[in-house]
Parts: sequence; C-alpha cells; structure tokens
Amino acid sequence: MPRYFFKCLFFLFLLVGCTVKPILGPNYKIEELNSKLQALHKDIPYHKSTLLAQDIFRQTQILTKKFKLTSPPLWHNFLVNIGLREKGLCYHWSDALYVHLGQKNYEHFSFYLIGANIGKYFSEHNALLVVSKGAKSIKDGIVIDPWRESGKLYFTTIENDKSYVWKRRKEREPF
Repeated sequence: MPRYFFKCLFFLFLLVGCTVKPILGPNYKIEELNSKLQALHKDIPYHKSTLLAQDIFRQTQILTKKFKLTSPPLWHNFLVNIGLREKGLCYHWSDALYVHLGQKNYEHFSFYLIGANIGKYFSEHNALLVVSKGAKSIKDGIVIDPWRESGKLYFTTIENDKSYVWKRRKEREPF
C-alpha cells in the first residue's frame, strides 16, 4: 500500500509540474516600474529610478506583513472596520508609502497623495502618485497602489488607470 501511495504521489507531482505556468518574479516587475519611472523625465538617472522602484517594492512587502494582509481587499477592509485587523485600508497604504518615501532624499521625484470618489464611503479610493520633480501636472505621474491587488503592487501611469479618476489630496499631505 505505501509503495502504491508514493508512486501516485510522484505521478501527481509530475503532472502538476508540467501544468504550472511560470510566474514573472519581482525582478521583472521592478524593472517594469523602473521603466515607467525613467519615462517621467529624460534627466532621471537610471540608478536613481532603480533605487526608488526597489524601495517601493520592499516597503510594500514590509507593509503587507505589518498589516497582516488578507485577500480580497474588500474582505480585509471589513476585518479592519470590525476591529480584527488594525490597518490595511487603501489610505493606510498610501499614507505609509508617502511618509516612508518622503523621508528619503529622492531628488528627482515628488510624491503626492491622490484620491478618487472622495467622500463616497463605499467607492472612495486612495493611492500614492510619483511624479518627476517639478512636474506641472499629476497627469504625468505613476499611480502606486498596493491595496488594489491585496499587497501585490499595482502601478500604472495615471492616464492609463481607467478604474479611477484621480485628484490630488493636498489637504492630506503632511509635507
């Protein structure tokens, strides 16, 4: 009997191993974010945008653990709202990233808090925006949103984010 069991288990591992699609690792995503950061302005040094991209991913991982994240995001919100989790709402993410990145010396970048559907309880959403230093408009920024996919960093240019119409939230920015 045990011999038959191990043969079946071995066969099962072979089948599973053949059907799993490779998942693109964090290095691919870091480079993708780095490319978007590079595209913000022609004078941004490659190593500076790389450091920022790595820092954003690293801090997202730290916050995922700190917030004891569950999935999907709306379930996690429910747990926060009933007191079973301390943090993890979308504005917790954006605020924590804003403070973390704002304390660093990223001389080529500025960070803004942004919101959509502001004041609407069930549809308000908040995120972080990265722009090149001196940018005249938030339309040139990159949305950084770890809440949207439960701790898996979502990022896109603000113009390509069709899910939300973003506005800067200057009143919430501490510095």
